[in-house]
Amino acid sequence: MEVNLKNRKAEPGLRLINMEDVAVEQVEWLLYPFIPYGKVTIIQGDPGEGKTTMVLQIIAKLTKGEPVLPVKKGEEEPTEKANEPVNVIYQTAEDGLGDTIKPRLLAAGADCSKVLVIDDSEQPLTMLDERLEQAIRQTNARLIVLDPIQSFLGAEVDMHRANEIRPLMKRVSVLAEKYHCAIVLIGHMNKNSTGKSSYRGLGSIDFQAAARSVLIVGRVKNEPETRVVCHVKSSLAPEGKSIAFRLDKENGFEWIGEYDISADDLLSGNNRGQKIKEAKEFLLDILADGAVEQNVILKESESRGIKRKTLWNAKKDLGVQSIKPGGHWSWVLPEQ
Repeated sequence: MEVNLKNRKAEPGLRLINMEDVAVEQVEWLLYPFIPYGKVTIIQGDPGEGKTTMVLQIIAKLTKGEPVLPVKKGEEEPTEKANEPVNVIYQTAEDGLGDTIKPRLLAAGADCSKVLVIDDSEQPLTMLDERLEQAIRQTNARLIVLDPIQSFLGAEVDMHRANEIRPLMKRVSVLAEKYHCAIVLIGHMNKNSTGKSSYRGLGSIDFQAAARSVLIVGRVKNEPETRVVCHVKSSLAPEGKSIAFRLDKENGFEWIGEYDISADDLLSGNNRGQKIKEAKEFLLDILADGAVEQNVILKESESRGIKRKTLWNAKKDLGVQSIKPGGHWSWVLPEQ
């Protein structure tokens, strides 16, 4: 029997939303598919792995209206287009503004006039604080960063209790949707080195449950300057491929590109960087006596289980050149 819900009298105090009346909305992205607008994203990793530095690089690009990731050579159009410069709210409880944060922003080329900080010197800021919404409304900020999560929970909140974490995550989720901004929470990992990546976040699993995207930043074993960003949860799009960046004292921050490693391998230490290392060793061996046709290299690498993207990353890192003698593409080591 068909029931006409629209003609029925509503119960007192009850409000129902009929899905027929809900408009379909497209997700807008700060950085596809990693950071959506209107939602909460969590970026976590062990201390010193470059989480904050990476986020400040993203902030710098947003304040200049530039694409977050560099345009690859040979691309007709960038996968990410530049937009108007935007305001950003960045709250940190671990680093000094004058001696750490601003120097990093300047090094990244940020327009510091567009980076705002809520003054919480007299009263600590929490996720439930009304000043957070006031600041978003006043500045029209498109990105809000709380670094680290645990510093903005409130003194009475136990981060391991789901019933205490859910209201906080609900609050920031509502703010993100209401003002169509991206809210990024930066967190540390727990010490359970044998656990899956989804359970390595510090505190209740409800942090990750409420977020629409969760990223992990880790350092590649035997390549201490190389850090990788891995997608471990993506509710609004297919999980993005892992992306690496280089961080060293001489050259600072530099995006490397896609990196063939999973979040669990990155965190557990299993095969950290081993795949790219094997690809490099393969190229050095097959090209030792001079140029080799590209088709031969691709066929041989495939037989050894080396993924195409890993091979191209190894080619780039080694500086292997592409040449076309006789009408066929070949690869050759730079010293040859």
